[in-house]
Amino acid sequence: MDFLKQILDFILHLDKHLAEIIQQYGAWTYAILFLIIFVETGVVILPFLPGDSLLFAAGSLAALPDTPLNVWVMIGLLILAAVLGDTLNYHIGDYLGPRVFRENSRFLKREHLERTQAFYEKHGAKTIIIARFIPIIRTFAPFIAGVGTMSYGKFLSYNVVGAVLWVTLLTGAGYFLGSLPWIQQNFGLFTIGIIVVSVLPAVWEFVKGRISPRPQ
Repeated sequence: MDFLKQILDFILHLDKHLAEIIQQYGAWTYAILFLIIFVETGVVILPFLPGDSLLFAAGSLAALPDTPLNVWVMIGLLILAAVLGDTLNYHIGDYLGPRVFRENSRFLKREHLERTQAFYEKHGAKTIIIARFIPIIRTFAPFIAGVGTMSYGKFLSYNVVGAVLWVTLLTGAGYFLGSLPWIQQNFGLFTIGIIVVSVLPAVWEFVKGRISPRPQ
């Protein structure tokens, strides 16, 4: 519980925590940001790490005078972290999926693997790119793509496109908008807004699934 409180505090006060990290570690902040993005996208059991809000905060701090961070170097490194994270997650799913689903059980059945494979054959490209902008789903999408044995070449191409769009748009937004006085004064509120907007697509899909008539 204390760990979750620390994560929540870090997310809600990213500007302060990142500013302290930059002051203490200087250019090593690149490595810290790289590790967080890599783990958030690459380790399926850690989907609650900050992603969208972290990119925005990093971009806004890179725009400050006297900062040791270069926004273009940051964007390049974080794109690489996002691509490598999803790639690791895909291979974990590819390795564990057939073993997990080999034997039927109450919760894990072979037919679920086959349905996942069919889903990604039909919606794979859209899923991998859009999932970048949805917390939690962002972490699980590459894992399920690996479980569903989506071809790696196809996955990698959309993995790269999604990473470039995600990192560039959010870091760039922070760089160009983070210096606005209103955002600086209400950064915690703005961070919550980013998180809420990010999860809206997932909430909509959940609600739509609940209210849609089930097939007979």
